[in-house]
Amino acid sequence: MEFSIKHLDHVVVRVSDLDRAVRFYSEVLGCTEERRSESSGLVQLRAGRSLVDLMRADRHLENGVGNMDHFALRIEPFDEPSLRSHLERYGVKVGPVVFRSGADGRGPSVYIQDPEGNTVELKGPPES
Repeated sequence: MEFSIKHLDHVVVRVSDLDRAVRFYSEVLGCTEERRSESSGLVQLRAGRSLVDLMRADRHLENGVGNMDHFALRIEPFDEPSLRSHLERYGVKVGPVVFRSGADGRGPSVYIQDPEGNTVELKGPPES
């Protein structure tokens, strides 16, 4: 093989309300704005080593149509009570903790939804 995949680079999420989505990903999930392009209707947010790109839904989508099923953000620490408390303070409904497989192995995670109804998996460290 000529290459190997190291980590999630970015995810592009189409949104109907760009400002509301930026607030959610920044205030609730702690992403930081890295780049904004008014002409393309895109805001690029840093999520650890990866990027979450928010694109206005009325803009042309290069590769197909639709949104996505979900994407996972690896978080630490995974302290369920404080995580749940933080998210619920913002009115975010938090699913049950389930152990799921991911890039680092099997570990705890919860599903939440952003303001557009996109499912975001918050994934903790793998089981030891």
